[in-house]
Amino acid sequence: MNTTPFHSDPPPSRIQRKLVVEVVEARNILPKDGQGSSSAYVVVDFDAQKKRTSTKFRDLNPVWNEMLDFAVSDPKNMDYDELDVEVYNDKRFGNGGGRKNHFLGRVKIYGSQFSRRGEEGLVYFPLEKKSVFSWIRGEIGLKIYYYDEADDDDMPVGGGGQQFQQQQQFHPTPEQDADEQQHHQQQQQQQFHPPPQQMMNLPPEKPNVVVIEEGRVFESAQSHSYPETHQQPPMVIVEESQPQQVMQGPNDNRPQRPPSPPPPPSTGEVHYYPPEVRKMQVGRPPGGDRIRVTKRPPNGDYSPRVINSKTGGGEATMEKKAHHHPYNLVEPMQYLFVRIVKARGLPPNESAYVKVRTSNHFVRSKPAVNRPGESADSPEWNQVFALGHNRSDSAVTGGATLEISAWDASSESFLGGVCFDLSEVPVRDPPDSPLAPQWYRLEGSAADQNSGRVSGDIQLSVWIGTQVDEAFPEAWSSDAPHVAHTRSKVYQSPKLWYLRVTVLEAQDLHIAPNLPPLTAPEVRVKAQLGFQSARTRRGSMNNHSGSFHWHEDMIFVAGEPLEDCLVLMVEDRTSKEATLLGHAMIPVSSIEQRIDERFVPSKWHTLEVEGGGGGGPGGGPYCGRISLRLCLEGGYHVLEEAAHVCSDFRPTAKQLWKPPIGILELGILGARGLLPMKAKNGGKGSTDAYCVAKYGKKWVRTRTITDSFDPRWHEQYTWQVYDPCTVLTVGVFDNWRMFSDASDDRPDTRIGKIRIRVSTLESNKVYTNSYPLLVLLPSGLKKMGEIEVAVRFACPSLLPDVCAAYGQPLLPRMHYIRPLGVAQQDALRGAATKMVAAWLARAEPPLGPEVVRYMLDADSHAWSMRKSKANWYRIVGVLAWAVGLAKWLDNIRRWRNPVTTVLVHILYLVLVWYPDLVVPTAFLYVVMIGVWYYRFRPKIPAGMDIRLSQAETVDPDELDEEFDTIPSSRRPEVIRARYDRLRILAVRVQTILGDFAAQGERIQALVSWRDPRATKLFIAICLVITIVLYAVPAKMVAVALGFYYLRHPMFRDTMPTASLNFFRRLPSLSDRLI
Repeated sequence: MNTTPFHSDPPPSRIQRKLVVEVVEARNILPKDGQGSSSAYVVVDFDAQKKRTSTKFRDLNPVWNEMLDFAVSDPKNMDYDELDVEVYNDKRFGNGGGRKNHFLGRVKIYGSQFSRRGEEGLVYFPLEKKSVFSWIRGEIGLKIYYYDEADDDDMPVGGGGQQFQQQQQFHPTPEQDADEQQHHQQQQQQQFHPPPQQMMNLPPEKPNVVVIEEGRVFESAQSHSYPETHQQPPMVIVEESQPQQVMQGPNDNRPQRPPSPPPPPSTGEVHYYPPEVRKMQVGRPPGGDRIRVTKRPPNGDYSPRVINSKTGGGEATMEKKAHHHPYNLVEPMQYLFVRIVKARGLPPNESAYVKVRTSNHFVRSKPAVNRPGESADSPEWNQVFALGHNRSDSAVTGGATLEISAWDASSESFLGGVCFDLSEVPVRDPPDSPLAPQWYRLEGSAADQNSGRVSGDIQLSVWIGTQVDEAFPEAWSSDAPHVAHTRSKVYQSPKLWYLRVTVLEAQDLHIAPNLPPLTAPEVRVKAQLGFQSARTRRGSMNNHSGSFHWHEDMIFVAGEPLEDCLVLMVEDRTSKEATLLGHAMIPVSSIEQRIDERFVPSKWHTLEVEGGGGGGPGGGPYCGRISLRLCLEGGYHVLEEAAHVCSDFRPTAKQLWKPPIGILELGILGARGLLPMKAKNGGKGSTDAYCVAKYGKKWVRTRTITDSFDPRWHEQYTWQVYDPCTVLTVGVFDNWRMFSDASDDRPDTRIGKIRIRVSTLESNKVYTNSYPLLVLLPSGLKKMGEIEVAVRFACPSLLPDVCAAYGQPLLPRMHYIRPLGVAQQDALRGAATKMVAAWLARAEPPLGPEVVRYMLDADSHAWSMRKSKANWYRIVGVLAWAVGLAKWLDNIRRWRNPVTTVLVHILYLVLVWYPDLVVPTAFLYVVMIGVWYYRFRPKIPAGMDIRLSQAETVDPDELDEEFDTIPSSRRPEVIRARYDRLRILAVRVQTILGDFAAQGERIQALVSWRDPRATKLFIAICLVITIVLYAVPAKMVAVALGFYYLRHPMFRDTMPTASLNFFRRLPSLSDRLI
């Protein structure tokens, strides 16, 4: 912790709007001090800024004439801001012993009622109630106006700073009249004189306190009256050091402004403070408190935030007109498209290529290709270029041209060219048809023109479009030159099936005859499909027929196209070395498919031996046969993701799919403040980022923006939604494959990912947010940057389909009829992840296995002490409501609040006398809780929670254990220490489980006669209770028990009750443990 003053250069002055609230007087307010009067002060709240006036001692018609100024952060939306004015009675000047100041009334004024300076007037507003039970009267007179002036951030604060600031702030402008200047001078004179409370020897008011929670900076400064020298007391600022984060605004593309030169030296030393501290010091009201608290989000810089987008306006929702455009979640990015098709009549050349040149770009095409049978002077390219273009800049500068020229690759000789004026290039907007290419005459040199020679023609088309153009994905982009690995693509996961193999029986196996006496052969069946393998248990032998029986199921994951073969091997494991008795190969494509639980008949398959077949003419000796029941299960959903972040629950068979209930639209805007991921060009840090999004079977990949820490993609994708309780995953990666050779397949580096649950999105509402990209490394949690996305769940049929989906089973029907085990699901999920990764790695550009595993959260079930702690605290959070209810009941029965306890007595009597109201009252209470928490609902979809994940306080050794491999690669002493730590944790869990078991055993001991005396007492007490309940009405008994439980503490003993002591003395089985 450092205790140092701030030193920074003042930024250049700029125009800022100020709002001035002049609190004039109040009339006929209520007496609240217990002596027939009130000591009133006013608190004004505007735009997260709070200021208060001085306290007027014992006056029902107080006069303040104090001016409070506020900074307007967003002048464009000032009409929608609220100004909250509240009047309170200061408890320090009364006889009451209240814990807080009494409320005297409030006024809410909207920004549309504000006047410009010079047009304001004194308006009396009637004081309003805060709640229904408030007793308020009177009115308050206010003058409210605004004006624009230079920003106060460039004003120094230091010795004599307060007077200097106020002189700068209220310096008269040419538009300011003489009355306003005179009023301001009077206000300055009043500020530097003692308030009337000090002259009357009254208790001094509370000194000004400025609390800044943003960045953990706390400042406390006195603001009492100062002597004529106007020297402020020294200021101490305590700052807690934090790791530096690269933070940048969502639309801040301009470079950082250089600091302005320091002001000329003055007689006194001037210190410049940060803007947030200087704003706290400017224009404090005389004798009053100014408190501005900017609350930090729960996760600090790791929380998502709403950003302003040109497509969505200033709020997180779109305008209605934007819904008519199919590509309205992202900002359009203009590109100059050049399609080079072919040429004809070129001069003799060996290999022609084309150069495309603008004022900002220069690109070169691939070598030309000559079709068989055509002349050498007619090369073809069929290549499209997409060059970044700003049409507004071209229109302003004028004279911008596009030059397209043909060259000979061998001699670098000029073959001809054509030039276009960019201001005349047509603009194409989808769904217009593609622009037809045309033939253009290639102009040669001056010598060629004088001789009358013609260089030839070239067929091309030029237009201006956006990233929506269908030619954009396959075009050579100026911001992604490595075409092979940087294009945006859409991928589809393979269609996966569960293959159920039921091994029933094997006959006529050739068992070795020389077995020891009384030894049964150990025969097992091993099934293998690709990299998956499973083995049955030991088969039971029928002594009469010599056959073996298993009746055991094995399940594998099979992917389309079903090209693999299922291999079954019958092994004799009686001896140390396994002996192969026979094998059978079955093509997966020949296996029957089913979508329900109908019975599939079994089939006999002939076993073969290595080197030849069996059972056929010339196929070798007969080796036996095996009975199998095979089927491809289409009624299951093959899980390749973790269940808690699954994006699709549809079964494999398309016949069982239900119609979609909506469309999920995702606009990937860009990223901000990415950290350098690689070093190139002599050690310069660089990042080549691309984004991957996954929902259902559809994967999307944006283009790679090379060498940029703030890439802008502005690409939009859509998915059909079949279940709202699914999760969209978006990840950002650094592209390494575009620099590596085929032999050196270097994996891409993860930058971070976010998850958005579709059920948390309101229907037809656009959320434009910025999410932090967090990665847990062996060194700890690290913020890699931020990603900006816009997401919308378009749901036209809200009530019938979406609401009905909440009542349907989460998984398909077969998961409940023939469920799979937990361990079996984990193994199948791992196999499915490998198959999806292998399938996507064969695409171009490929999605690497490291990308697929990271997006599918393949390592979510690995052991981690951090995750164990996080799950424990999640359980504690779930049980917090029960603990809170128990504490509330304890406060009621201890009469902490007598009024509440009396009301509970009355409610209890009503419910006992009218038991039919118990259930409706309980549901009404739930409704009231839901309505109450509506105001605290999340406004944006939540991101990764570092506190919930226990990522802030993770121990380095626990983090190293989390990243350790299986089997462990650490030193033996480290493994021993971790094992001992795990044993200590297991002892605690063992003790808790033993305590739970002991409580249940004590309940059983009540009637088990394990303790005869205790059982006799319990039976006798039960008999007495039975007689009482038969004789006395149930309502009277309930009232008596309730009032006994809620009795006053003066009738209560501090020792445990007799019933609790009786229960604790009952025996358990703990004393029988060895």
